[in-house]
Amino acid sequence: MNSDITISIIQTSLYWEDIPKNLQHFSEKIHAITTPTDIIVLPEMFSTGFTMNPKKIAETNDGEALQWMLQMAKIKDCVMVGSVAVKEDEVFYNRLYWVFPHGEVLHYNKRHLFQMGKEHQHYTAGKNKLMITYKGWKICPLICYDLRFPVWSRNTTKDIYDVLIYVANWPEARHYHWKQLLIARAIENQSYVIGVNRIGLDAHNINHSGDSMVINPRGEIISSIEAHEDKTETLALSYQYLQEYRTAFPALSDADEFRIKE
Repeated sequence: MNSDITISIIQTSLYWEDIPKNLQHFSEKIHAITTPTDIIVLPEMFSTGFTMNPKKIAETNDGEALQWMLQMAKIKDCVMVGSVAVKEDEVFYNRLYWVFPHGEVLHYNKRHLFQMGKEHQHYTAGKNKLMITYKGWKICPLICYDLRFPVWSRNTTKDIYDVLIYVANWPEARHYHWKQLLIARAIENQSYVIGVNRIGLDAHNINHSGDSMVINPRGEIISSIEAHEDKTETLALSYQYLQEYRTAFPALSDADEFRIKE
């Protein structure tokens, strides 16, 4: 039997295009976590905010934010998760890094780029999902707008994940969608779902309410941070609960087989 896994989520404001200030801000938040944790989840583009100015702030694969994540993962002996703007092969990606405490780094490039924010004009879409095995759990991390596309997020009978993570800069204007879609993803995939969103105004005067939450495989909210609240929350996910629910109601075994075109 796999053991429980502990997740810490950080809901906070971001400093616009100011990498050193954001890293210092999150360092303080992370050092304040006194409960042992396995994974710390940060918002989308946590080091800059959701900027469409990658030529100014995008990092290389050995950039400042990634080096900081490696340092924090080692200090806290846990995985660090969050996305940053990255330049690679003369194009830019909104890239999620999954950083292990022993120094290994995996990444996922955001598949669905937010056209209404012109993200597709500045960044290149990713093609592949990332599936991670960590402490016996299978975890799939995604980014913000990916939440609206259930096919991309769908659990399949061939490779079933246990936890779905979304890091986000999701505007308050659509906070109802955020909350309902997170619940829907948990129910349809019979998995835990973690949504971590920022708070505060960005440079375009767009407000973000946070509404970060953790949802169990039944679609029940088991942890939530109040809107606009600057807070870190840590909780354990039960592997036994997950397996008992899937055994009692094995809907995933009837899932449709499909293949996503690139």
